[in-house]
Amino acid sequence: MTSDDHPELSGYEPLDADRPLRSRRTLALMRVVVVLGLVALIVPGILTSVQIASTTAANACSVATARYYPGAIDSDARFDLTGPGGFGWQCYAIDINEREIYIIPLGIIPSAPRVPTSEMPV
Repeated sequence: MTSDDHPELSGYEPLDADRPLRSRRTLALMRVVVVLGLVALIVPGILTSVQIASTTAANACSVATARYYPGAIDSDARFDLTGPGGFGWQCYAIDINEREIYIIPLGIIPSAPRVPTSEMPV
């Protein structure tokens, strides 16, 4: 006798072998619930990531603007697909005449601007 032999099932024939276990309506409802569940899990993470990146880019841009263009009255960080610094967040300074001057690229994932090593205090 092997482990594949099940004497309690010998001679068993299912009654409705052609009929599916669940109806079409139940399957459609289950699919809708699964899709809604996935959306409920993924969308908040995406929105949180975008909000954090936006806040970080604005803070990094204000620091870079104060350092590289101290005469500016404001700064603007925005995500550009084809900006002067390439794909990613770009930093612009706004001067007293409300002109935008490109400062630095902040990258796809914004972070604080790096201080050149020659200017670092010892």
